[in-house]
Amino acid sequence: MKKKLLAVAVSAVLLTACNDDDTKTVEVIKEVEVVKEVEVAAKPVTQVKNVILMIGDGMGAQQVGLLEEYARRAPNSTYNNKNNETALSKLAAGGHLGLSLNAPHGENGKLVVDSACSATQLATGKAAGSEMIGLDDQGYVIETILEKAKKAGKATGLVSDTRLTHATPAAFAAHQPHRSYEPEIAVEMVESGMVDVMLSGGARAFLPEVLKAAKAEDASEEIKQKAAEVKQQLAALGMPEKSYSDSKRDDQRNVVVEAKEQHGYELAFDNAQLSALKGDKILGLFAKSGMADGIAYRDCKANNSCTQPSLKEMTVKALDILSKDEDGFFLMIEGGQIDWAGHANDAGWMLNELLKFDEAVEAVHEWAKERTDTLVVVTADHETGSFGFSYSSYNKPVGVDLPGDGMQGKQYKPKFNFGGLELLDTLYAQKGTFYDVIGHVNGGYDFSNSTDQDWQNAIKKYTPYEVSIDEAARMNEFNGYNSDNEPLPKFDDFSDFYVYGTEDYTAKVGRIVAKQQNVVWGTGTHTAAPVPVYAFGPAGVTEQFSTLQHHVDIGTKMIKALGLAEAE
Repeated sequence: MKKKLLAVAVSAVLLTACNDDDTKTVEVIKEVEVVKEVEVAAKPVTQVKNVILMIGDGMGAQQVGLLEEYARRAPNSTYNNKNNETALSKLAAGGHLGLSLNAPHGENGKLVVDSACSATQLATGKAAGSEMIGLDDQGYVIETILEKAKKAGKATGLVSDTRLTHATPAAFAAHQPHRSYEPEIAVEMVESGMVDVMLSGGARAFLPEVLKAAKAEDASEEIKQKAAEVKQQLAALGMPEKSYSDSKRDDQRNVVVEAKEQHGYELAFDNAQLSALKGDKILGLFAKSGMADGIAYRDCKANNSCTQPSLKEMTVKALDILSKDEDGFFLMIEGGQIDWAGHANDAGWMLNELLKFDEAVEAVHEWAKERTDTLVVVTADHETGSFGFSYSSYNKPVGVDLPGDGMQGKQYKPKFNFGGLELLDTLYAQKGTFYDVIGHVNGGYDFSNSTDQDWQNAIKKYTPYEVSIDEAARMNEFNGYNSDNEPLPKFDDFSDFYVYGTEDYTAKVGRIVAKQQNVVWGTGTHTAAPVPVYAFGPAGVTEQFSTLQHHVDIGTKMIKALGLAEAE
């Protein structure tokens, strides 16, 4: 801002008459215009109307590195027509980039976090305990940023490609002693009235127990009839049969019907239904459990056969609805299956999940890039799998001639295999997840009678890699049995860090194909690695994220940015 200053000169002039005694003094006022340009700095924006938090579950710096290497250098990168630039890199270029520690905070903290605790710390700015939902580390209910925003008159939303009742979305809108209480979380989310837009999978936590009971071999005709009536009711609402094929509830409450009839939610169960909705209060449940994985999404998008909305489409719909509120909004968006791929030690799946998440980031960036009233924060709750590219002694390079004058007549021949860029295309082109591999061998994950040939064929069917029969035989190395007398996978290293029973056969697949990927994994769980933080929006708000911080700090900063902090 420029201002002009006007100087007024006042001078005293002595006027003398003809008579020496007749003298007097008068004031003569002169106006002298002095023009001086003064720069007055615009007041920085330190508060916003909207906050969009995007969580790449399991997305540590290593995972971001995988995404960026693929986008920038894969020979057939899907970003080749996008200037080889990810949406995450656009946020970094136009905003601020930092790091965040994420372990359970406070006096009784731990070293490694789970998604429930991490999301609770992001949602509240307070220390939380492991596997708690919306509680502090002493078990007390804490108001979340979403609840604060709603009470301040703002619109609110939750989007995830996992389950609506899964740890990350749950932590913003529920308060439970453990993340496994998903049926209770479903009820709390619907009854509280705190969330206007809820879009995800996980219908099974909302449906009555009779659907599960009717599947038992000894189910009575009465139970089967009641289940048939529930199915008919759900079909009339537009829910596809595969979404109501099971229940995780232990009561007969139909929370889907309650949401519509008692709490005013419009319902959507596929992408067409979601697109058609016009209201401002929506519950979308698009799968029985988790939504389509990144590889399945890639393939259905290619042939235009997707029935579920993508993470991007759910994000766009949520923004369309929530932005109608003149008071602003809070929206959390989770790309949750990056974490699932990390647990499975499945690099090809993980890359496709990162691409799916970056699509949603792109949609948010496009929506927010010209605005000054919105803060976008993109981070992870933790890193999963201790993933990394690594050089090895497998498939060592052969010598080649180089034209440089420094070669002195010798060939260029590194001692190790440092990984060719073509591996990035190979990861992207994987045909199925490692869950598809183990499910092909046995749909119930009981590998008591699996053969080496079974494993060899399954790996060849769903991955770009062929393994020898001796390598496949490693899949049948067992280490004890679970409570159902099913063999558990044997690991030669870090066996205590594979905690998910028969599901961890995925990680054995990961080890067998690892040398062909130049990939290593350290765990089947989480690590304590700091995670990236991208902050995009007004500089007066975003510059505070350009530091090494903790997730409780991020939560506090977002709450203050919305003007929702309690008076000190």
